[in-house]
Amino acid sequence: MIRARLTLNAHLVWLLGASSVVALPLFAQAQTPPRGPSEPQPSLTLRQSASAASAASSASSPSQVTHVVRSGETLSAIARRYGVSVAAVKEWNGLQGNGLRVGQRLAVYTRRPVAAASRVVSRRAARAAAQARALRDAQEPRFKLDETGAIVPDLRAEAAIIYNPETGQVLWEEHAQDQRSIASITKVMTAAVFLENNPDLSQEVVIQRADVYRASTTHLRAGYKVTTDDLLHLLLIASDNAAARALARVSPHGSAGFISRMNDKAQELGLTNTYYAEPSGLLSANVSTAYEMARLITYVASDYRIAAIMQKPQHTLSVGRRTITINSTNQLVMKGDVDVLGGKTGFIRNSGYCLATLLRLPQGGPQVAVVVLGARSNAGRFWETRHLFNWLAGKATDLFGAPVEAAAN
Repeated sequence: MIRARLTLNAHLVWLLGASSVVALPLFAQAQTPPRGPSEPQPSLTLRQSASAASAASSASSPSQVTHVVRSGETLSAIARRYGVSVAAVKEWNGLQGNGLRVGQRLAVYTRRPVAAASRVVSRRAARAAAQARALRDAQEPRFKLDETGAIVPDLRAEAAIIYNPETGQVLWEEHAQDQRSIASITKVMTAAVFLENNPDLSQEVVIQRADVYRASTTHLRAGYKVTTDDLLHLLLIASDNAAARALARVSPHGSAGFISRMNDKAQELGLTNTYYAEPSGLLSANVSTAYEMARLITYVASDYRIAAIMQKPQHTLSVGRRTITINSTNQLVMKGDVDVLGGKTGFIRNSGYCLATLLRLPQGGPQVAVVVLGARSNAGRFWETRHLFNWLAGKATDLFGAPVEAAAN
Protein backbone atom coordinates (compact mmCIF):
# COMPACT_ATOMS: atom_id res chain seq x y z
CA MET A 1 0.00 0.00 0.00
CA ILE A 2 2.80 2.39 0.88
CA ARG A 3 4.47 1.61 -2.44
CA ALA A 4 1.18 2.30 -4.31
CA ARG A 5 0.73 5.65 -2.56
CA LEU A 6 4.30 6.64 -3.42
CA THR A 7 3.68 5.68 -7.05
CA LEU A 8 0.44 7.73 -7.12
CA ASN A 9 2.17 10.76 -5.60
CA ALA A 10 4.94 10.48 -8.17
CA HIS A 11 2.37 10.51 -10.99
CA LEU A 12 0.66 13.58 -9.50
CA VAL A 13 3.97 15.44 -9.23
CA TRP A 14 4.77 14.55 -12.85
CA LEU A 15 1.35 15.74 -14.07
CA LEU A 16 1.64 19.02 -12.20
CA GLY A 17 5.06 19.63 -13.68
CA ALA A 18 3.87 18.86 -17.21
CA SER A 19 0.86 21.14 -16.89
CA SER A 20 3.06 23.98 -15.66
CA VAL A 21 5.29 23.54 -18.71
CA VAL A 22 2.26 24.06 -20.95
CA ALA A 23 0.64 26.80 -18.86
CA LEU A 24 3.67 28.96 -18.22
CA PRO A 25 4.26 29.98 -21.88
CA LEU A 26 0.57 30.79 -22.28
CA PHE A 27 0.55 32.82 -19.06
CA ALA A 28 3.76 34.54 -20.08
CA GLN A 29 2.24 35.36 -23.47
CA ALA A 30 -0.85 36.85 -21.82
CA GLN A 31 1.26 39.02 -19.51
CA THR A 32 3.85 40.11 -22.10
CA PRO A 33 3.13 43.58 -23.57
CA PRO A 34 2.55 43.82 -27.35
CA ARG A 35 5.74 43.45 -29.33
CA GLY A 36 7.14 46.06 -31.66
CA PRO A 37 6.78 45.77 -35.41
CA SER A 38 10.18 44.13 -35.82
CA GLU A 39 9.47 41.32 -33.31
CA PRO A 40 7.94 37.98 -34.37
CA GLN A 41 4.77 36.79 -32.68
CA PRO A 42 5.18 33.88 -30.16
CA SER A 43 4.17 30.32 -30.94
CA LEU A 44 0.73 29.34 -29.57
CA THR A 45 1.16 25.58 -29.35
CA LEU A 46 3.89 23.24 -28.15
CA ARG A 47 2.97 20.56 -30.69
CA GLN A 48 3.83 22.82 -33.65
CA SER A 49 6.75 21.42 -35.61
CA ALA A 50 9.85 23.53 -36.05
CA SER A 51 9.16 24.06 -39.78
CA ALA A 52 5.51 24.99 -39.20
CA ALA A 53 6.51 27.43 -36.46
CA SER A 54 9.07 29.00 -38.78
CA ALA A 55 6.49 29.39 -41.57
CA ALA A 56 3.91 30.92 -39.21
CA SER A 57 6.50 33.34 -37.84
CA SER A 58 7.54 34.35 -41.36
CA ALA A 59 3.91 34.91 -42.45
CA SER A 60 3.00 37.05 -39.46
CA SER A 61 6.26 38.94 -38.99
CA PRO A 62 6.58 42.37 -40.58
CA SER A 63 9.26 43.03 -43.17
CA GLN A 64 11.50 46.07 -42.93
CA VAL A 65 11.54 48.33 -45.99
CA THR A 66 13.70 51.39 -46.55
CA HIS A 67 11.57 54.03 -48.27
CA VAL A 68 13.19 57.01 -50.02
CA VAL A 69 10.97 60.10 -49.95
CA ARG A 70 10.08 61.52 -53.37
CA SER A 71 9.12 65.08 -54.29
CA GLY A 72 5.66 66.02 -53.02
CA GLU A 73 5.24 62.80 -51.04
CA THR A 74 3.49 62.96 -47.66
CA LEU A 75 3.54 60.78 -44.56
CA SER A 76 -0.09 59.83 -45.22
CA ALA A 77 0.76 58.61 -48.73
CA ILE A 78 3.70 56.54 -47.44
CA ALA A 79 1.59 55.02 -44.66
CA ARG A 80 -1.17 54.05 -47.12
CA ARG A 81 1.33 52.45 -49.48
CA TYR A 82 2.59 50.05 -46.83
CA GLY A 83 -0.68 49.57 -44.93
CA VAL A 84 0.50 51.14 -41.67
CA SER A 85 -0.41 54.21 -39.63
CA VAL A 86 1.20 57.63 -39.80
CA ALA A 87 1.86 57.44 -36.05
CA ALA A 88 3.79 54.19 -36.54
CA VAL A 89 5.99 55.68 -39.27
CA LYS A 90 6.74 58.64 -37.01
CA GLU A 91 7.59 56.40 -34.05
CA TRP A 92 9.89 54.13 -36.05
CA ASN A 93 11.85 57.08 -37.43
CA GLY A 94 11.71 59.44 -34.45
CA LEU A 95 9.76 62.07 -36.39
CA GLN A 96 8.09 64.90 -34.49
CA GLY A 97 6.11 66.70 -37.21
CA ASN A 98 4.79 65.85 -40.66
CA GLY A 99 7.58 67.52 -42.64
CA LEU A 100 9.69 65.39 -44.99
CA ARG A 101 12.59 66.20 -47.29
CA VAL A 102 13.23 64.75 -50.72
CA GLY A 103 15.68 61.85 -50.53
CA GLN A 104 15.04 61.21 -46.81
CA ARG A 105 15.27 57.49 -45.96
CA LEU A 106 12.56 56.08 -43.72
CA ALA A 107 12.40 52.66 -42.06
CA VAL A 108 8.94 51.12 -42.55
CA TYR A 109 7.73 47.80 -41.15
CA THR A 110 5.01 46.28 -43.29
CA ARG A 111 3.15 42.99 -43.28
CA ARG A 112 2.45 43.44 -46.98
CA PRO A 113 4.75 41.41 -49.24
CA VAL A 114 7.79 43.53 -49.93
CA ALA A 115 7.78 42.42 -53.55
CA ALA A 116 4.22 43.73 -53.99
CA ALA A 117 5.12 47.07 -52.45
CA SER A 118 8.16 47.24 -54.70
CA ARG A 119 6.00 46.54 -57.74
CA VAL A 120 3.71 49.44 -56.81
CA VAL A 121 6.71 51.76 -56.51
CA SER A 122 8.15 50.45 -59.78
CA ARG A 123 4.87 50.99 -61.65
CA ARG A 124 4.61 54.54 -60.37
CA ALA A 125 8.21 55.25 -61.26
CA ALA A 126 7.69 53.81 -64.74
CA ARG A 127 4.55 55.91 -65.21
CA ALA A 128 6.38 59.06 -64.07
CA ALA A 129 9.27 58.30 -66.43
CA ALA A 130 6.85 57.76 -69.33
CA GLN A 131 5.13 61.08 -68.59
CA ALA A 132 8.49 62.85 -68.48
CA ARG A 133 9.46 61.34 -71.86
CA ALA A 134 6.10 62.35 -73.34
CA LEU A 135 6.56 65.92 -72.10
CA ARG A 136 10.07 66.15 -73.58
CA ASP A 137 8.71 64.83 -76.86
CA ALA A 138 5.82 67.33 -76.85
CA GLN A 139 8.20 70.23 -76.22
CA GLU A 140 10.24 69.40 -79.30
CA PRO A 141 8.77 70.82 -82.55
CA ARG A 142 8.55 68.39 -85.43
CA PHE A 143 8.43 69.13 -89.12
CA LYS A 144 7.98 67.28 -92.39
CA LEU A 145 7.90 68.00 -96.12
CA ASP A 146 4.51 68.37 -97.79
CA GLU A 147 3.70 67.30 -101.35
CA THR A 148 5.25 70.51 -102.69
CA GLY A 149 8.48 70.02 -100.76
CA ALA A 150 7.72 72.81 -98.27
CA ILE A 151 8.59 72.39 -94.58
CA VAL A 152 5.36 72.13 -92.58
CA PRO A 153 4.45 71.06 -89.02
CA ASP A 154 4.42 67.32 -88.30
CA LEU A 155 1.29 67.12 -86.16
CA ARG A 156 1.03 64.82 -83.15
CA ALA A 157 -2.64 65.62 -82.46
CA GLU A 158 -5.54 64.22 -84.48
CA ALA A 159 -6.48 67.50 -86.15
CA ALA A 160 -5.38 71.15 -86.22
CA ILE A 161 -5.67 74.37 -88.15
CA ILE A 162 -4.16 77.87 -88.44
CA TYR A 163 -6.85 80.23 -89.67
CA ASN A 164 -6.72 83.89 -90.69
CA PRO A 165 -9.99 85.42 -89.41
CA GLU A 166 -9.56 88.64 -91.41
CA THR A 167 -9.44 86.92 -94.79
CA GLY A 168 -11.01 83.56 -93.96
CA GLN A 169 -7.88 81.91 -95.34
CA VAL A 170 -6.66 78.58 -94.02
CA LEU A 171 -2.93 79.14 -93.51
CA TRP A 172 -2.25 75.51 -92.62
CA GLU A 173 -4.38 72.53 -91.65
CA GLU A 174 -4.39 68.83 -91.09
CA HIS A 175 -7.68 66.89 -90.88
CA ALA A 176 -9.37 70.20 -90.13
CA GLN A 177 -12.63 69.13 -91.80
CA ASP A 178 -12.94 65.85 -89.86
CA GLN A 179 -15.89 65.86 -87.45
CA ARG A 180 -14.73 65.05 -83.92
CA SER A 181 -15.88 65.31 -80.32
CA ILE A 182 -15.02 68.79 -79.00
CA ALA A 183 -15.59 68.27 -75.23
CA SER A 184 -15.65 71.54 -73.26
CA ILE A 185 -15.01 73.75 -76.27
CA THR A 186 -18.80 73.34 -76.30
CA LYS A 187 -18.92 76.00 -73.57
CA VAL A 188 -17.92 78.67 -76.09
CA MET A 189 -21.34 78.31 -77.73
CA THR A 190 -23.00 78.07 -74.31
CA ALA A 191 -21.66 81.50 -73.42
CA ALA A 192 -22.61 82.97 -76.80
CA VAL A 193 -26.21 81.76 -76.60
CA PHE A 194 -26.67 82.84 -72.98
CA LEU A 195 -25.43 86.37 -73.70
CA GLU A 196 -27.27 86.97 -76.97
CA ASN A 197 -30.34 88.40 -75.15
CA ASN A 198 -28.24 90.76 -72.97
CA PRO A 199 -29.22 89.18 -69.63
CA ASP A 200 -28.82 90.84 -66.25
CA LEU A 201 -25.44 89.52 -65.09
CA SER A 202 -26.16 90.48 -61.49
CA GLN A 203 -29.07 88.02 -61.37
CA GLU A 204 -28.65 85.56 -58.49
CA VAL A 205 -29.08 81.87 -59.23
CA VAL A 206 -29.67 79.08 -56.71
CA ILE A 207 -27.74 75.96 -57.75
CA GLN A 208 -29.94 72.87 -57.90
CA ARG A 209 -29.03 69.24 -57.31
CA ALA A 210 -29.53 68.45 -61.00
CA ASP A 211 -26.90 71.06 -61.90
CA VAL A 212 -24.16 69.33 -59.93
CA TYR A 213 -25.24 65.69 -60.38
CA ARG A 214 -22.32 63.83 -62.00
CA ALA A 215 -20.92 67.16 -63.14
CA SER A 216 -17.33 65.83 -62.91
CA THR A 217 -15.62 69.24 -62.83
CA THR A 218 -17.36 71.83 -60.65
CA HIS A 219 -16.77 74.21 -57.75
CA LEU A 220 -20.49 74.43 -57.01
CA ARG A 221 -22.79 72.66 -54.56
CA ALA A 222 -26.56 72.41 -54.42
CA GLY A 223 -27.96 75.40 -52.55
CA TYR A 224 -25.16 77.81 -53.47
CA LYS A 225 -26.32 81.27 -54.56
CA VAL A 226 -24.18 82.81 -57.32
CA THR A 227 -24.66 85.50 -59.95
CA THR A 228 -24.86 84.73 -63.64
CA ASP A 229 -21.66 86.75 -64.05
CA ASP A 230 -19.86 84.38 -61.70
CA LEU A 231 -21.38 81.42 -63.56
CA LEU A 232 -19.92 82.74 -66.81
CA HIS A 233 -16.51 83.06 -65.16
CA LEU A 234 -16.75 79.52 -63.82
CA LEU A 235 -17.84 78.34 -67.28
CA LEU A 236 -15.03 79.91 -69.30
CA ILE A 237 -12.13 80.03 -66.81
CA ALA A 238 -12.51 76.84 -64.78
CA SER A 239 -14.58 74.90 -67.36
CA ASP A 240 -17.22 74.25 -64.71
CA ASN A 241 -19.87 71.80 -65.95
CA ALA A 242 -22.48 72.64 -63.31
CA ALA A 243 -22.21 76.31 -64.31
CA ALA A 244 -23.07 75.37 -67.91
CA ARG A 245 -26.17 73.50 -66.77
CA ALA A 246 -27.28 76.32 -64.49
CA LEU A 247 -26.91 78.95 -67.22
CA ALA A 248 -28.95 76.86 -69.64
CA ARG A 249 -31.63 76.26 -67.01
CA VAL A 250 -32.13 79.92 -66.08
CA SER A 251 -32.01 81.19 -69.67
CA PRO A 252 -35.26 82.26 -71.36
CA HIS A 253 -35.11 79.02 -73.39
CA GLY A 254 -34.97 76.61 -70.42
CA SER A 255 -32.61 73.60 -70.45
CA ALA A 256 -34.09 71.76 -73.45
CA GLY A 257 -34.77 74.89 -75.46
CA PHE A 258 -31.26 76.14 -74.78
CA ILE A 259 -29.70 73.13 -76.52
CA SER A 260 -32.01 73.63 -79.48
CA ARG A 261 -30.94 77.27 -79.64
CA MET A 262 -27.25 76.26 -79.58
CA ASN A 263 -27.80 74.15 -82.70
CA ASP A 264 -29.82 76.89 -84.41
CA LYS A 265 -27.03 79.36 -83.65
CA ALA A 266 -24.47 77.01 -85.18
CA GLN A 267 -26.51 76.84 -88.38
CA GLU A 268 -26.88 80.63 -88.47
CA LEU A 269 -23.08 80.95 -88.28
CA GLY A 270 -22.65 78.45 -91.10
CA LEU A 271 -21.20 75.74 -88.82
CA THR A 272 -22.88 72.91 -90.68
CA ASN A 273 -20.70 70.14 -89.17
CA THR A 274 -21.31 71.27 -85.59
CA TYR A 275 -23.89 69.63 -83.32
CA TYR A 276 -24.60 70.01 -79.60
CA ALA A 277 -26.29 67.43 -77.34
CA GLU A 278 -25.89 69.37 -74.06
CA PRO A 279 -24.28 72.63 -72.88
CA SER A 280 -21.18 71.46 -70.96
CA GLY A 281 -19.28 69.14 -73.30
CA LEU A 282 -19.45 66.06 -71.11
CA LEU A 283 -21.12 64.05 -73.89
CA SER A 284 -19.08 62.87 -76.87
CA ALA A 285 -22.12 63.63 -79.05
CA ASN A 286 -21.04 67.30 -79.03
CA VAL A 287 -19.10 67.39 -82.29
CA SER A 288 -17.52 69.81 -84.75
CA THR A 289 -14.37 70.30 -86.82
CA ALA A 290 -11.15 72.21 -86.22
CA TYR A 291 -12.10 74.55 -89.08
CA GLU A 292 -15.50 75.40 -87.61
CA MET A 293 -14.13 75.83 -84.09
CA ALA A 294 -11.57 78.29 -85.48
CA ARG A 295 -14.44 80.30 -86.94
CA LEU A 296 -16.46 80.06 -83.71
CA ILE A 297 -13.65 81.16 -81.38
CA THR A 298 -13.08 84.14 -83.70
CA TYR A 299 -16.78 85.03 -83.52
CA VAL A 300 -17.16 84.81 -79.72
CA ALA A 301 -13.89 86.66 -79.03
CA SER A 302 -15.40 89.67 -80.77
CA ASP A 303 -17.81 89.93 -77.81
CA TYR A 304 -15.86 91.84 -75.14
CA ARG A 305 -17.93 90.20 -72.37
CA ILE A 306 -16.65 86.77 -73.40
CA ALA A 307 -13.14 87.83 -74.44
CA ALA A 308 -12.50 89.65 -71.15
CA ILE A 309 -13.32 86.51 -69.18
CA MET A 310 -11.26 84.19 -71.39
CA GLN A 311 -8.21 86.41 -70.92
CA LYS A 312 -8.30 86.20 -67.11
CA PRO A 313 -5.84 83.84 -65.40
CA GLN A 314 -7.89 83.87 -62.17
CA HIS A 315 -11.24 84.87 -60.73
CA THR A 316 -12.51 85.02 -57.15
CA LEU A 317 -16.15 84.72 -56.16
CA SER A 318 -17.95 84.71 -52.82
CA VAL A 319 -20.58 82.15 -51.90
CA GLY A 320 -22.01 83.13 -48.54
CA ARG A 321 -19.05 83.21 -46.18
CA ARG A 322 -16.95 81.09 -48.49
CA THR A 323 -14.47 82.52 -51.01
CA ILE A 324 -13.65 80.48 -54.12
CA THR A 325 -10.64 81.23 -56.33
CA ILE A 326 -10.52 79.57 -59.74
CA ASN A 327 -7.59 79.35 -62.16
CA SER A 328 -7.72 79.24 -65.94
CA THR A 329 -7.43 75.82 -67.55
CA ASN A 330 -5.62 77.57 -70.43
CA GLN A 331 -1.88 77.41 -69.75
CA LEU A 332 -1.20 80.00 -72.46
CA VAL A 333 -3.22 82.48 -70.39
CA MET A 334 -1.59 81.42 -67.13
CA LYS A 335 1.94 81.85 -68.46
CA GLY A 336 1.10 85.12 -70.19
CA ASP A 337 3.84 85.13 -72.84
CA VAL A 338 1.37 84.84 -75.73
CA ASP A 339 -1.30 87.45 -76.47
CA VAL A 340 -4.47 85.37 -76.05
CA LEU A 341 -7.59 87.14 -77.31
CA GLY A 342 -9.83 84.17 -76.61
CA GLY A 343 -9.49 80.50 -75.86
CA LYS A 344 -11.14 77.41 -74.44
CA THR A 345 -9.84 74.00 -73.44
CA GLY A 346 -11.67 70.70 -73.64
CA PHE A 347 -11.13 67.09 -72.64
CA ILE A 348 -13.08 63.87 -72.36
CA ARG A 349 -11.80 60.39 -73.16
CA ASN A 350 -13.38 60.32 -76.64
CA SER A 351 -12.10 63.74 -77.67
CA GLY A 352 -8.55 63.73 -76.37
CA TYR A 353 -7.06 67.04 -75.26
CA CYS A 354 -8.41 70.02 -77.22
CA LEU A 355 -7.70 73.75 -77.41
CA ALA A 356 -9.29 76.50 -79.48
CA THR A 357 -7.51 79.88 -79.34
CA LEU A 358 -7.53 83.26 -80.99
CA LEU A 359 -4.02 84.74 -80.74
CA ARG A 360 -2.44 88.00 -81.77
CA LEU A 361 1.00 87.86 -83.29
CA PRO A 362 3.60 90.02 -81.44
CA GLN A 363 4.34 93.68 -82.15
CA GLY A 364 0.68 94.39 -82.84
CA GLY A 365 0.56 91.76 -85.56
CA PRO A 366 -2.55 90.22 -87.07
CA GLN A 367 -4.89 87.78 -85.35
CA VAL A 368 -4.76 84.05 -86.04
CA ALA A 369 -7.00 81.28 -84.79
CA VAL A 370 -5.14 78.10 -83.81
CA VAL A 371 -7.20 75.01 -82.97
CA VAL A 372 -5.78 71.66 -81.86
CA LEU A 373 -8.09 68.65 -81.41
CA GLY A 374 -7.21 65.22 -80.06
CA ALA A 375 -3.79 65.94 -78.56
CA ARG A 376 -2.24 63.15 -76.50
CA SER A 377 -1.82 65.02 -73.22
CA ASN A 378 -2.81 68.16 -71.37
CA ALA A 379 0.62 69.73 -71.89
CA GLY A 380 0.73 68.43 -75.46
CA ARG A 381 -2.15 70.60 -76.69
CA PHE A 382 -0.43 73.77 -75.47
CA TRP A 383 2.95 72.84 -76.89
CA GLU A 384 1.32 71.88 -80.19
CA THR A 385 -0.32 75.31 -80.32
CA ARG A 386 3.03 76.99 -79.56
CA HIS A 387 4.78 75.03 -82.30
CA LEU A 388 2.13 76.01 -84.85
CA PHE A 389 2.27 79.64 -83.71
CA ASN A 390 6.07 79.73 -83.96
CA TRP A 391 6.08 78.07 -87.37
CA LEU A 392 3.61 80.68 -88.56
CA ALA A 393 5.71 83.49 -87.04
CA GLY A 394 8.68 82.28 -89.10
CA LYS A 395 6.60 82.62 -92.26
CA ALA A 396 5.00 85.94 -91.30
CA THR A 397 6.99 87.94 -93.86
CA ASP A 398 5.62 85.80 -96.67
CA LEU A 399 2.09 85.60 -95.28
CA PHE A 400 1.60 89.05 -93.76
CA GLY A 401 4.37 91.14 -95.25
CA ALA A 402 6.14 91.79 -91.91
CA PRO A 403 8.45 89.75 -89.62
CA VAL A 404 7.00 88.48 -86.35
CA GLU A 405 8.69 87.25 -83.18
CA ALA A 406 8.13 83.64 -82.17
CA ALA A 407 6.58 82.67 -78.86
CA ALA A 408 8.99 81.77 -76.04
CA ASN A 409 9.58 78.04 -75.49
